[in-house]
Amino acid sequence: MDEIDHRLIALLRDNARTPASLLVRKLGVSRGTVQNRITRLEKEGVIVGYTLRLRPGVEPKGIRAWMSIAVGGNTARRVLEALRGEPAIQALHTTNGRWDILAELRAQNIEDFDRALERIRLIPGITSTETSILLSTYV
Repeated sequence: MDEIDHRLIALLRDNARTPASLLVRKLGVSRGTVQNRITRLEKEGVIVGYTLRLRPGVEPKGIRAWMSIAVGGNTARRVLEALRGEPAIQALHTTNGRWDILAELRAQNIEDFDRALERIRLIPGITSTETSILLSTYV
């Protein structure tokens, strides 16, 4: 990937629906170059999909939280595979430091949230967790 690819990705991250004509102007390249680069980045697996961001407060109310997870020994891969099957988990991130994994959780209500926490904590290999419920979001 070169500088144009990085700039193209940055523009698409900001708004994946940016018209090609605007990408052409901002990058200073031809329309064919923009289209070919997007196609190549998709085929190479650099761009794996497109998504949409909603304004905070638009989504239905529910419980959102971050769970920090510590795993024991050499079980991180097995724990990650088990966590991928948990419906309350929206995203998983490996990290360094005290915690091995950060999980973004979402549940419809406190009862569903409690059941999700219980299921997650029972996964073999998880040694400890710490969960923080998200109260407000500022952008």
